[in-house]
Amino acid sequence: MRYFGEHNFVGRRIDGYDAPVCLLTREAALALAQVQRELEPRGLGLKVFDCYRPARAVAHFIRWAQNVGDQSRKADFYPYVNKRSLFRDGYISARSGHSRGSTVDLTLIRLADGKEIDMGSPFDFFDRRSWRSDPSVPPDSIANRRLLAAVMQRRGFRGYDKEWWHFTLAREPFPDTYFDFPVR
Repeated sequence: MRYFGEHNFVGRRIDGYDAPVCLLTREAALALAQVQRELEPRGLGLKVFDCYRPARAVAHFIRWAQNVGDQSRKADFYPYVNKRSLFRDGYISARSGHSRGSTVDLTLIRLADGKEIDMGSPFDFFDRRSWRSDPSVPPDSIANRRLLAAVMQRRGFRGYDKEWWHFTLAREPFPDTYFDFPVR
């Protein structure tokens, strides 16, 4: 879980992540297990970066974004984007679907060695190269993104156009609830 550690766009553990645990609604977890089973015959699996996100974590992101002087992770996560525009451009939101428990950030890995396959940009990279439709991404990476999106969609998830890694269960059980219990 990326936000339990310091390797993220803020550069430190995010509020509300007390353990590196993926919490999801039962419905989302069952659908994600189906995705995993569908990928296995291809020698592929899933690596999950984030699942349920407490509302207090979103508040932490907001405080970080308002501190425009903190540019310590800019080179790794948003080298071509002005920090002041992260909300306007849709990279960070004041309310996150993750806080409803049926949204997940993930990528594909090779089961043989556990290595991530090339998706054309890293996770949480705030740039057009992370958009699903970006034409500058190499063809193999586009194919990998399309595979991930197709399998997720078949199992009931819908993606987000600015993040190839972000998927929400279309029939999520708590569509209007934003939880704030810590991840333990």
